[in-house]
Amino acid sequence: MQRRCDRNRKRSKRRAIYCPIHGCYLHSVSPKYSLFADRVGQLLTRGVGQQSARRLMATKTTVLLEGEWLEGFWCDDCNQTIWYHIQKSDRTYHLSVASPELWQQVVGVMNPEGNPSVGEFTRKHARNVGYNGSKDFQFRG
Repeated sequence: MQRRCDRNRKRSKRRAIYCPIHGCYLHSVSPKYSLFADRVGQLLTRGVGQQSARRLMATKTTVLLEGEWLEGFWCDDCNQTIWYHIQKSDRTYHLSVASPELWQQVVGVMNPEGNPSVGEFTRKHARNVGYNGSKDFQFRG
């Protein structure tokens, strides 16, 4: 028979996320990074119908993917932090190692290639440590 304090426990329990290699409990070491779809194909692979996916992309620039996110976990047996793509269905979690393509679907994370709307000239000069301003240009009179 269960004790009364165990029966009436209202506090949330730890998420049941375990290392796919060792089977030990994984400790979260980062915030959750939500995933967003910005193309029709991304919605189609998640079971959204063709017409619905096209309608969503026409009305919104991005669509939040419910129950999916990227998160970093520490494994005691691996002794390292690994970033996983988490998919939650009901009370179970499905883990897979986060691919670079998934990182492009996360909002709030900087693009490793930089802002695509910034020109190469601006990017190059932003990296310069010793900025000389107009001295970088050679004027011929």
